[in-house]
Amino acid sequence: MPIPEDVTGDEIDKDVRQELLSLPKTLAEDVAKNLVMVARLIDEDPERAYAYSKIALRLASRVAAVREAGGFAAYANQKYSEALAEFRAARRMTGSAELWPVMADCERGLGRPEKALDMAGAPEVNKLDKAGQVEMRLVAAGARRDMGQLDAAIVTLQSPELAAGAVQPWTARLRYAYADALLAAGREGEAREWFAKAVEADRDGSTDASDRLAELDGVDFVDALDESGSEDDTDEGVDEAAGEADDAAAEKADRENDRDDH
Repeated sequence: MPIPEDVTGDEIDKDVRQELLSLPKTLAEDVAKNLVMVARLIDEDPERAYAYSKIALRLASRVAAVREAGGFAAYANQKYSEALAEFRAARRMTGSAELWPVMADCERGLGRPEKALDMAGAPEVNKLDKAGQVEMRLVAAGARRDMGQLDAAIVTLQSPELAAGAVQPWTARLRYAYADALLAAGREGEAREWFAKAVEADRDGSTDASDRLAELDGVDFVDALDESGSEDDTDEGVDEAAGEADDAAAEKADRENDRDDH
């Protein structure tokens, strides 16, 4: 697949660049460029990101960062079995527990929420940093909801991180998940309160909390052209108005001619 001219491979994280030093220079550059494309496209065009990840995997499948990138690209395309295999491979290479939450979420994607809950209680969770532990809590709550355990999902999300006043990178998503669980349980008043708190923390628009809050407040968003006022209808209206104007002008001219004749 083509690589844009502005992509040099130097854009990758320095830790990933360090991993690629085990490869021949030209090969390392090719792998780096494909990894840059994965990172660039994974949100806006996950299918193309996946295609670039497959190229990187073909070139350097023994590099942990490549396996991890392949896992995230597969995950973004809901290829959960493939993603889980790549994450497991990366974890075997590094020994890190960093990927544990997303591995558990892959189990959810494969219809195995019980397995995700088992992973949420595993010793690996204690090795995660604060962001990873919050992510694991979100996955566990999602697994509870998968199993129809709404009250348990709500309790799972109740934590010091949820109640903290300081805004962290995970705050908006945590508050959003809590509000959504409350709403699913029929606790609309509390849900509205937490959607509002999610909006306050969502500085980069990572959730649709503002839309959910507006829905609860009964705000309707109407397009400039509704279903009955399509562009075609508008064009027809303009044509009709123009035709009426032409008719009126013709009638006026006829009257003036009649006066001249008399």
